[in-house]
Amino acid sequence: MKQNHPLHPALVHFPITCWSLAAVADFASLWPGDNTWHWSAGLLAIGCGMAVIAMLAGLLELSYVPEGPAMHTTYWHMGLMLAACALFSARLLLRLENFQSMQPNAVSLILDSFGLSALLFGGWLGGKLVYHHNVRRLTK
Repeated sequence: MKQNHPLHPALVHFPITCWSLAAVADFASLWPGDNTWHWSAGLLAIGCGMAVIAMLAGLLELSYVPEGPAMHTTYWHMGLMLAACALFSARLLLRLENFQSMQPNAVSLILDSFGLSALLFGGWLGGKLVYHHNVRRLTK
């Protein structure tokens, strides 16, 4: 049986990159005169939109995950990535006023920190699914 290329791993790079850069931009705004936070709202919006698409692709590929430890890891991966999406979405919505982004405050930076933590650990679990459990790993 020929194995087709999984779509989920190709799509996850967009939210990972956008959310990580948004958090970096927010924290960089702590330095006086730095206005990188202006990029944050756009990066968060793109990241959240692409995350929904990546999550849907992941759900479609869920049937390839075998029962047992791999499925247990999958549930943790899904939960953490959903938490990251919720945290970054909240971060975006809490700091918008009339569709204009506002400079991050303490709550924004806390949401960024927790979102980035969930993103990093959830991404690590995604890698574990591929490289430890061999879920949808393409071989020659």
